[in-house]
Amino acid sequence: MSSKTDLNINSETAALKAVILHTPGKEVENMTPSNAHKALYSDILSLPIAEREYRQLSGVLSKVADTYQVSDLLKTVLDDTGARAGLVSEICEAESAKELAAELMRLPSDQLARYLIEGMPLRYGSLTSFLSGERYALPPLYNFYFTRDSAVVIGGNAMICKMANKVRDREAIIMKAIYSSGGVFNCNVIEPGKNPKYSGKVKIEGGDVLVARKDLLVIGNGLRTSTEGIDALIEELSAPAAISSFGTDGKFDVIVQQLPSSPDSFIHLDMVFTLLGNGKCMAYKPIVMDPSVYRTISLHVEGGKVTNIVSEQNLLSALEKKGMELEPVVCGGSNSWTQEREQWHSGANFFAFAPGKVIGYMRNKATIDELAKNGFEPIKAWDIIEGKRSLDDAGDCVVMVEGSELPRGGGGGRCMTQPVARV
Repeated sequence: MSSKTDLNINSETAALKAVILHTPGKEVENMTPSNAHKALYSDILSLPIAEREYRQLSGVLSKVADTYQVSDLLKTVLDDTGARAGLVSEICEAESAKELAAELMRLPSDQLARYLIEGMPLRYGSLTSFLSGERYALPPLYNFYFTRDSAVVIGGNAMICKMANKVRDREAIIMKAIYSSGGVFNCNVIEPGKNPKYSGKVKIEGGDVLVARKDLLVIGNGLRTSTEGIDALIEELSAPAAISSFGTDGKFDVIVQQLPSSPDSFIHLDMVFTLLGNGKCMAYKPIVMDPSVYRTISLHVEGGKVTNIVSEQNLLSALEKKGMELEPVVCGGSNSWTQEREQWHSGANFFAFAPGKVIGYMRNKATIDELAKNGFEPIKAWDIIEGKRSLDDAGDCVVMVEGSELPRGGGGGRCMTQPVARV
């Protein structure tokens, strides 16, 4: 991987060439029950078990694609003095910690990368700080193993997301530095959150953005992605530098799916809907297929403007009108209670690394059974890693990762991957 990688994502399911991952580390252990809610968790994780589960995901993906680790990419940025200065300055500004800048600039790249991800311990210089209960001058990035959310590749563009919660802002700042540095990736960087037109109302996260086709996006509108965020993204993608690698002759479509504001398992579109390839999708039926108050809206963009906007019956019918007819596989099967239980632990959140080849959690048994009924062979991740099975010999399949700890963070296979290039 010595030469630069050209960003190229025009599908959710084409064969994967390169992907960014982040193996959960000590930042996960630097969380207690008292601060879990602040960290956007409902529970704390066992790191050894989470690491074992994550090795299954990364081990399988390394068999089929180039895998980049965030920590390695970050160290590359920090080895460049100019890029380091820009990153440190932006982080300290965003976190009201300008007094730390000089010290951070003096640190070796390895240690600085560790502090930026795992947290920088607070030195107590006063009684007030000692009694504050705060342990970190720079808080850990508890959620960074969900690399999907902080940036999205659309065509040849790296969209830097505007996170809905301040505790995750540094993730996006780091990804911006990685993509902007030019050291590893060739891309055009776009940043909807910087659009002054929307007065700070922009929220947009990668779990809500699905690149269905070269000229078609499907975007969730809910807790983590605002209507202003979607409007700002449309404007960014309409700029000449962006449209050259996305859309067809300056034209593209966006389908927006409204999402419930609760429970937490509905935070992103990919928690209720993912594309599996070969004409199939995974769907949480109550939101995606059944009549509901959550609207589906289609927008056509041409010449930098939205030229048509209409309400649709539901997400599947909207996609069919755009020439993408899909056969749904129902998350949790036919039982409504099981649907609810399995969606809670990311039962609809699958990542396709090739058409008809997906990876997700083994724990969602009814969903795995439903996939099997629809022609997807269940294969254990360890069997792929240990060479007992070859993906080259498999047809449509679902690779199963053990999932007792990772789902507690609130995401699945798609959440934990940031694809940068597909065939």
